[in-house]
Amino acid sequence: MAPRPQFAVGTWRRRIINLVERANAIIRAVAQPSVTQIFLRVGLAIPFWRSGVNKWDGFLQLNDTAVFLFSSEFKLHLPGGPYAFPAPAAMAFASGSAEILLPILLVLGLATRLAAFGLLIMTIVIQFTVPDGWPIHVTWAAMALGLMAWGPGRVSLDHWLVPR
Repeated sequence: MAPRPQFAVGTWRRRIINLVERANAIIRAVAQPSVTQIFLRVGLAIPFWRSGVNKWDGFLQLNDTAVFLFSSEFKLHLPGGPYAFPAPAAMAFASGSAEILLPILLVLGLATRLAAFGLLIMTIVIQFTVPDGWPIHVTWAAMALGLMAWGPGRVSLDHWLVPR
């Protein structure tokens, strides 16, 4: 029986490294940072926009359901609670306004870090209101933190308006 040729360990290691490097190059080509940041901006904007649109009957006119939810249904689940929201009409107005304005800013890429921070704060309040929703809330928080850390990307008004 003829001995089988043995490949050096270094040869296999090099092949694996080359394969991983080629795979990473393909992934980097597909997931360009600016494309990723657009998806983060739009993905975070959509649920808040949809919620905000449902709170309004017309220009600066909250619907009765939004005020009812903040006065009767929504509670802050804090230690010793749950507690009712303070000033429910004002909270409904602030929430509805932020859920319209901040997603628009995100999609445009204007004041992106500030808009993402606002949505992160809203996500935290939502988590205290709906504690069982943490799987989606942590996703929103991660998206907001990513935008706060890395900004809106090149395809944004922030990039074009702010000199580097």
